[in-house]
Amino acid sequence: MDSKKRNENLFIIIVSYNGTLWIERCLSSCAHHNIIVVDNGSTDATVATIKRKFPEVIMFEMEENLGFGQANNVGMAHALKNGAEHVFLLNQDAYLVDDVIERLKAFQKNNQEYGILSPIHINGEQNKLDRGFFKYALKAEKDNFISDSVMDKLLKPVYDVPFINAAAWLISKRCLETVGGFDPIFFHYGEDVNYCQRVLFHKFKIGIIPNTYVIHDREARTKEIPKPFSRAYYTKYERHQKLVLANINRNDISKQLKFRFRFLNGLLLKGILKCNRHEVSESVLKRRILKTIEREILQSRNLNTQEKANYLKL
Repeated sequence: MDSKKRNENLFIIIVSYNGTLWIERCLSSCAHHNIIVVDNGSTDATVATIKRKFPEVIMFEMEENLGFGQANNVGMAHALKNGAEHVFLLNQDAYLVDDVIERLKAFQKNNQEYGILSPIHINGEQNKLDRGFFKYALKAEKDNFISDSVMDKLLKPVYDVPFINAAAWLISKRCLETVGGFDPIFFHYGEDVNYCQRVLFHKFKIGIIPNTYVIHDREARTKEIPKPFSRAYYTKYERHQKLVLANINRNDISKQLKFRFRFLNGLLLKGILKCNRHEVSESVLKRRILKTIEREILQSRNLNTQEKANYLKL
């Protein structure tokens, strides 16, 4: 990598975890940029591959898995301390296409109300939209994003969305300094949804820039549906409750908490009367989860509604 060609005020941040299948192609696509990799305790050859083939990469080797959000916080803090005006979060299984970052950066520089900008995500075979991106892009249909594309109309410079997944985010320094990093109450999954909620609360916009692309190479992985009453089932319930209750754009959280506790009390009584041990156990465990997360949700909401949240330890 020729350091003279690097974009000195922009850092690409990649969180890696057992990513040998993708990491070489991912990093190769990022040539001529400053790259920070935060490794979440990989047990395969990911770290060795990066050190051997990409010695110019700034590496942070975590002793334990911090999760997606907290690992990105490590990278974003380092970038800001070293003069970053923009950071670009990139999944380890995603690859840049052409001058995508330069185009996103140019737009954000001239449209500073956009805290987050995303390119279009295409699948690994490069023959259709990434499945997740398509679902989120539908939220931009109020601006006719899908319709304009299909009908071959003149595309707008940007299409606003309330959320886009964090596989490829350009975030401005101004947004980071106001919104802060990812909230530590989310370990894995949901942190990008929460971050978008906070971005909107602080009056920044989130946009998709047409005719800019990343390849998101994740077709080989399948999403497992948790079995009822399993540990994963209750983890998913906890994550969902955090997403709803920590959303600082909602003002009815006390009412929402009371409603949930009343519902679970009713489920408990129903289970007792029916001698249904699953309903009894489910209501007890869900009540316990709500009581456990209630305080951290309220603390999170209080911090994130302040003028400047942090989490980046600047």
